[in-house]
Amino acid sequence: MDSITHIALGGLLGEVFLGKQLGKRAMVLGAIAQSLPDIDFVASAWLDVPDDLLAHRGFTHSFLFVILISPVLATSAYRWLKNTGIGFTHWTLFFAAQLMIHLLIDSLNAYGTGWLEPFSPKRFSFHTLFVADPFYTTWLLIVFIVLVILKGTNGLRIKWAMAGLTLSSVYLVYAFTNKYNIDRDTHRILNKQHLSYRRYFTTPTPLNSWLWFIVAEDQHGYHVGHRSVFDKEDFIEFHYFPRNDSLLTTLRDRKELELLLRFSQGYYTAEQRKDTLVFNDLRFGQRMGGTDPDAKFVFQYYLTFPDENKLVVQRGRFAGWSTVTIEKMYQRILAN
Repeated sequence: MDSITHIALGGLLGEVFLGKQLGKRAMVLGAIAQSLPDIDFVASAWLDVPDDLLAHRGFTHSFLFVILISPVLATSAYRWLKNTGIGFTHWTLFFAAQLMIHLLIDSLNAYGTGWLEPFSPKRFSFHTLFVADPFYTTWLLIVFIVLVILKGTNGLRIKWAMAGLTLSSVYLVYAFTNKYNIDRDTHRILNKQHLSYRRYFTTPTPLNSWLWFIVAEDQHGYHVGHRSVFDKEDFIEFHYFPRNDSLLTTLRDRKELELLLRFSQGYYTAEQRKDTLVFNDLRFGQRMGGTDPDAKFVFQYYLTFPDENKLVVQRGRFAGWSTVTIEKMYQRILAN
């Protein structure tokens, strides 16, 4: 998830865990602890893009990292705040809970989280929340601001914190319900439309949990479409994108391609645009929020010009967006 979500979530959890003993300092410690796994962004300073893609949400988002760092943080906090009466075990549980929740929340996005590193490169992606979902974060952020304003001794602080966590959790359950229904519909409709496929995934489009991006893989490419949770018609308009593996034949011995293939979890296409060979990772969806079925994919890596790859994961995420685009997306959410 985005940094604002982790800070607000960590602050509220800090209030619940340690607010009585530490007052507002609990929110600060919670926000820091919840954000700690994202320290891997520092690696961007010396890694090239393909390596950085796999370094992010890698070891610092693993269970081993939680096991190793929680007692270290607990020891530091226990010594620094030894007069608070908080025991070492309590500190350890606090930091472990914050870190684990970070890992779990991040795994709900399309990016993938390396829970088992360094023992396994497998990435876990449950495609349930968009990386920034205001309907999940808003409750947390509002309560976070309220708690910053309220005095540390105010008896309503814990109730506010629990209210924010409850509302965000209710929305999360709602998102899981939408995910289940979309997956069920996709499986049924793919079979009804007689589209052969080996596997498929569904993932939410930007900033919502109602319109979902769907990719079904067959031997040579992908059937790509969108479905809203409000769609009644038993039909999905799929558009086919060939994988174009042949375009990558001469590059198979290049390390950057090997890393990109692993990062994409096999959901990719190659595309020749004049003098530029482009690698698309389909998991991040298309531009224009599902309003244009032929839109370019968001993730585009220029294999021909690797020095041009900046913000590759979100290249043009909101390119071409306008009030008209937003209105079209809203209309598409309501029904097909």
